[in-house]
Amino acid sequence: MSDVRALRERELDALREVANIGAGHAATALSQMTNRTIMITVPEVHVRPFETAATILGDAEGQVAAVMMHVMGDVTGRTLVVLPLPSARVLCDLVFRRAFGATVDFGAMEQSGLKEVGNIVVSAYLTALSDFLGLMLLPSVPTLALDPVGVILTTTLADPSLADDFVISVETAFRISGTDEPLRGHFLLLPDPPSLRAIFDAIRLP
Repeated sequence: MSDVRALRERELDALREVANIGAGHAATALSQMTNRTIMITVPEVHVRPFETAATILGDAEGQVAAVMMHVMGDVTGRTLVVLPLPSARVLCDLVFRRAFGATVDFGAMEQSGLKEVGNIVVSAYLTALSDFLGLMLLPSVPTLALDPVGVILTTTLADPSLADDFVISVETAFRISGTDEPLRGHFLLLPDPPSLRAIFDAIRLP
């Protein structure tokens, strides 16, 4: 997939526009779910080799909450919503209408809430991409891992076939009414090689 490296700025802009549309849909759904005004911004979109994914997410030893889903339909692959644990705790506070700082541990209820947040974010991004491509993309049931970034990338997604694959990374910032600092996270899409080609064939501009 060496041609992926030749993506022009206009093509990356198209990906950013799709990501912004998905972020808007996700923000609306999360606002309705939590009864708080939530805005989601997309500061950066990158396309990088899978082997460099850890550098996108920060310290490989850093603990994160990662919601994982498979993509089915006309485009296939995997997705990850990766949240630093402080961001995951605040999202649990919002989902369960708690005072900020109330969530300490991630029990069964908190894990269920994080999977629902991940499901909303992934579904919103996939819907935006599906509309853009004119193809059907369907998410699977979410699973959750609470581990260091390096463990998630080397064991949870362990697959030798990914070595030469590329990751579409969407940096995501959740801005919540009543708070000063945005919550940071990442949405990662790891399309299977034929699906990656289909995505980039669709966005190549004349």
